Amino acid sequence: MTSKDQAVSENQALPVIVTERLTLRGRTPDDAEALFPAMSDPGIMTWWSRAPFADPRELREDFGLEKAGSWRTWAILETGSRHAIGFVSAGSKRQGVSEVGYLLSREAQGRGIGREAVAAVIGQLFAEGQRRVFADTDPDNRGSIALLENLGFRLEGHLRGEWHTHIGIRDSLIFGLLASEWGG
Repeated sequence: MTSKDQAVSENQALPVIVTERLTLRGRTPDDAEALFPAMSDPGIMTWWSRAPFADPRELREDFGLEKAGSWRTWAILETGSRHAIGFVSAGSKRQGVSEVGYLLSREAQGRGIGREAVAAVIGQLFAEGQRRVFADTDPDNRGSIALLENLGFRLEGHLRGEWHTHIGIRDSLIFGLLASEWGG
C-alpha cells in the first residue's frame, strides 16, 4: 500500500458523524471535483495557507497526499447529497491536543453549516479523549473568528508575523477550547 493509499484508507475509516442536517465522512481524492470551485476561489482561499488551486488534478493529488495519522479530514455533505460542500480537519499536535481547520464552499456559507460541522468534529474529538482543541486563524478572518467564539473558543494568543502565505506575511490568532468548557 502506498502512502497515498494509506492516507485515503485512513480517512475512509474515520467515524461517520451525522448531525441534524449533515453527514461528515472521511474526505477522499474523489471529493476534489466537488470542492474545486471553492478551493480555486480567491475569495474563499484568502485566509488559507496557500494560494487557490489552479487545476482539479492538483487538488485531487493534494487530497491524496494527506499525511496518514497526522491529520484526519471529514468531508461535509448535506444529508442526502453525494457531493462535499466543505471539510473539517483535525490534526493531532501532542497527546490530548488537536488543531482544527475548516473550509466551506460559498453556497454553504451563512447557513450555520460551518458551526454544525465543526461542533460535530469537536464533539468527536472530546469523546475520543482530547483535552484541548485549538484553531489558528488570521486576525482579519472575521467569519472564522465569529465561528470559533460562537463555539466557546477563547483567544489565547496573537503571534506576529507567523505565516508567510500567498497574500504576504500574516499574523495568527490562536483560539483554544478545553473539554471541560465544551457545551456542545
